Amino acid sequence: MADIAVTNIPPDRAAVASQWQLIWWAFRRHKLAMVALVVTVIMYIVAIIPGFFAINDPTLQNARATFHPPQQLHFIDTDNGFSFGLHYYPLKLTRDPETLAAIFKEDRTKRVDVSLFGRGYEYSVLGLFNSNIHLLASSDKTTPLLLFGADRLGRDVFSRTVQGSQISLSIGLVGVFFSLLLGIVLGGISGYYGGRLDFFIQRLIDFVLSLPTIPIWLAMAAALPQGWPAALQYMMITIILSLTGWAQLARVVRGRFLSLRTEEFVAAARLDGARESRIIFRHMLPSFASHIIASITLAVPAMILAETSLSFLGLGLQPPTISWGVLLREAQNIRSIATAPWLFMPGLAVVIAVMALNLLGDGLRDAADPYNK
Repeated sequence: MADIAVTNIPPDRAAVASQWQLIWWAFRRHKLAMVALVVTVIMYIVAIIPGFFAINDPTLQNARATFHPPQQLHFIDTDNGFSFGLHYYPLKLTRDPETLAAIFKEDRTKRVDVSLFGRGYEYSVLGLFNSNIHLLASSDKTTPLLLFGADRLGRDVFSRTVQGSQISLSIGLVGVFFSLLLGIVLGGISGYYGGRLDFFIQRLIDFVLSLPTIPIWLAMAAALPQGWPAALQYMMITIILSLTGWAQLARVVRGRFLSLRTEEFVAAARLDGARESRIIFRHMLPSFASHIIASITLAVPAMILAETSLSFLGLGLQPPTISWGVLLREAQNIRSIATAPWLFMPGLAVVIAVMALNLLGDGLRDAADPYNK
């Protein structure tokens, strides 16, 4: 009972708890993983309805805001009478008299209020209905709020980063789903039936694992026609990322099936007349479902990084599709690094997402066996 006491749960409750309860109790003790869970949930809420969290239309160009620097939100106004409330000051462009470099300064004489749950541009919510309600909305549409600044076409980097989360975060989930499907089906068949079928599938896995991943991704992505619509590009990039991600999981599943097919509960299910599909999906897979969940959580950030890398190199998703990798292509030149470092903000979003998902995966992996310290 000493091992169970690690979760700070009374022994009488732990003795009758289900596997998922034990995993949750162990996971809650992992503080970093709990923080990562909260961050991950917030990110995916943003990805589901990015239009609500965006402030400006991410596709709207503004020639007057080219490489506009980030603006700061204020809550206390002392320049126009002491008052409270979210607001910002428009930035006024001036020139250095010696170097002619652009200098932006806040115009404190003009205050622009920001409202919560205000109205702005119209967006679609999961293709079901349209809305124009936003978390933050500026009261002056002629001087937009640019929290992360603007790019070379005057587009709002913050709104584009929020919109890009929908593609970058979902492509990880969809890609892992395809990898999971291939890995469980082929690995399960290989481990459960064995024989020549096992030999053939294992040689296929050996071949896939021997392929250099990055060159294969680059070659297959480069072969995609540039004129394809965004939805088709998204699906094909997802499939490309999935084709080389299933082999490791298939090998793990095969090993677990080899060890489980001789267990007493599997033999009892066979003697009870259970179909093979029921034995596999009702009895064998749930016995190591926690390991699969941990593997999925750790595989999602790898998919996100792969899509970001391909799109950054110009071989993944193409404009006008908005993803974090597509946005980072704006920061490929020296001028961007020197004069507009805020164009790297989508890269910060990638770092936060990958770190959160990795910490979440580590926590799930540690909690998957609740009886181990």
